Amino acid sequence: MKSHDVINVAVAETSMIVRSGLISVLRHLPDLNIQTLEISSTEGLHLCMESHRPDILIVNPMFDGWFNVEELKQQYNVHEMKFISLICTVVDSNVLKGYDESINLFDNIETLSAKISLMMNVEEDDGDTDSLSQREKEILGCVVKGMTNKEIAEKLYISVHTVITHRRNITRKLQVHSAAGLTIYAIVNKLVDISEVKMKL
Repeated sequence: MKSHDVINVAVAETSMIVRSGLISVLRHLPDLNIQTLEISSTEGLHLCMESHRPDILIVNPMFDGWFNVEELKQQYNVHEMKFISLICTVVDSNVLKGYDESINLFDNIETLSAKISLMMNVEEDDGDTDSLSQREKEILGCVVKGMTNKEIAEKLYISVHTVITHRRNITRKLQVHSAAGLTIYAIVNKLVDISEVKMKL
């Protein structure tokens, strides 16, 4: 799907503060067109499944005591719907088995955006494929300096998963898949000085 296509996201969470906060963040995610629906009760969840069928359901695994993803998929035959667990407290990993992805209260906007984009296979509009975002330029500069994904994540205060997503987008946009090619691009476009490039002999 394209970045301007609407993604319908329902958030099932009993805490109004958590639910409203997440809804606000979702509505302001860059490069994603998200329509949201708030669900605060089991009745509301079943009504949503019967009438709205969102693309993504973000739900607290402890919703209504314990939320059974597989049971909901079977009951409403929504196997194409994506399920994201909203982690607000310590949760047994077995509880998360039926989910496609997890987010937690400490995830930043970039991480949340990257996870949703990957789940929905969001592609940028064709007109933007040749230009890198400022963040992608920063990451490319770090890559050609020889930094690992973990080092880049720590330097830029983002997750390793987000770094990997950006690196994938960089190679897709530039159609350059070799370290040498990326290095040449970075030097020619003055993203790094040649003296900063880590040479591997």
